[in-house]
Amino acid sequence: MTAIPESIEAELLARERKQLLRLVVIGSVDDGKSTLIGRLLYETDSIYDDQVEAVRQATRNGDPIDFSLFTDGLLAEREQGITIDVAYRYLETRERRFILADTPGHAQYTRNMATGASTADAAIIVLDARLGVLPQTRRHAAIAALLGIRSLAVAVNKMDLVGFDEAIFRRISGELGEFAARLGFRKLAFFPMSARFGDNLARSSARTPWHQEGTVLGFLESVDASGGLEAAPFRFPVQTVLRPNLDYRGLAGQIASGSVVVGDEVIALPSGARSTVRAIDTLDGGLSHAFAPQSVVIRLSSEIDVGRGEILAHPHAAPSVRSRLQATAVWLSPRPLDPGRAFLLKQATRTVPAHVEAVRAVIDPETLAETPAASLALNDVGRIVVRCARQVACDAYSDNRRTGAFILVDALSNETAAAGMIEEQAPAEQRRDGALVLVVGSAGRAHEIERLLWERGSLTAVVARVEAALACAAGGVLPLLVSEDEEPAREALRLAGARAISVADVIRGHDT
Repeated sequence: MTAIPESIEAELLARERKQLLRLVVIGSVDDGKSTLIGRLLYETDSIYDDQVEAVRQATRNGDPIDFSLFTDGLLAEREQGITIDVAYRYLETRERRFILADTPGHAQYTRNMATGASTADAAIIVLDARLGVLPQTRRHAAIAALLGIRSLAVAVNKMDLVGFDEAIFRRISGELGEFAARLGFRKLAFFPMSARFGDNLARSSARTPWHQEGTVLGFLESVDASGGLEAAPFRFPVQTVLRPNLDYRGLAGQIASGSVVVGDEVIALPSGARSTVRAIDTLDGGLSHAFAPQSVVIRLSSEIDVGRGEILAHPHAAPSVRSRLQATAVWLSPRPLDPGRAFLLKQATRTVPAHVEAVRAVIDPETLAETPAASLALNDVGRIVVRCARQVACDAYSDNRRTGAFILVDALSNETAAAGMIEEQAPAEQRRDGALVLVVGSAGRAHEIERLLWERGSLTAVVARVEAALACAAGGVLPLLVSEDEEPAREALRLAGARAISVADVIRGHDT
């Protein structure tokens, strides 16, 4: 085998170390989103020569090259000159790597736009300097903010068609800046631009001497792409259990946030089982310390029952465990929301049956006003309450996008019906409607108490998992949770919002 030259190895290593930024480009129809991305790819030498030549031959508007054709790949897109589906492109500069999503601008394709923005770290919103801020511009900015994007570059495009008039740029910047200030963006910048000619895209333009705030590409290279994942609490959604032989049992998955060290105590939720990390394995060998977004196999010191769908966390900073989720949702299905319809909720690696318990309101993305509603239609954004048949361990979306997001899948058609962002837990939700669980130290003792309570007229069940105990409590059955070590079980119940009680509490309740 021929050895790889050291210069190439060094180049590959340097590329691996570059930070990856996921970027979405949004805006109204014909504002120049595809042209902006195509020009950016061209300016950074991210397109092969044969692709450039093919686009030159396909250009029909009299220009040397139509940059939008680098991203509008569908025949219908080229015929109509619009973007219909989300197109992804890869870009690399000396500073970092990018994955760019070009999203459609039509209101009817809002769900496609939301799909492209759901994984993005930053956004570029493009608007036409001749038209100014449109309702769809505000709609897209609001949805980007709802989806957790905190860095926004506003490209005031086609400035060449208004003579690079500074007054027009200032007016548009002030109007959209006032609206965007209400959306919680941490990093916001405005750029006078011409995607067609490249002004202030990758290089500063001599035609805007009054603009000293740099270029769009410079802004993107300055955005923090980590998303705070490494500093956030440890979350490890288990994807599968590896058992190649009798001596090896590992939990495989990708660390969603935070970090873990060999020897750390962890809790598996929603089951509530506890153990310590014995080893962290990868294809390249063992690690003593792992962090997001590494894919690893974690081996625990005890053989606890943990499988796909559970989340490992540190006990002192664990996610909440809920069966009732309050969320902001984007409705993606052509079929309006039917509260009686059965769904599957997919969150992290967990899938559970669910139904929409209530629709609180529909949000107008253009004004942020909320209106009471009984249902949601295609492309609607609303606040809903989802009831799950089984517990899920989750965070608020504002704290952790990886464990705070979910989708609803129609149980009959398998169609993705909605994308949801979990909201902060309400005080009433934290009490789990007063769920009570009797914790008992041994199975023998539990069965004795079960018989005693049955004779007193109580409906009880002996269970071995916190999740089963919570399900029994939700169904009106008093669960007797068997746990040799009662304190961790009580702590797991507390994290789930339930309350551990004693035999004396139960007997006292009967006496009164």
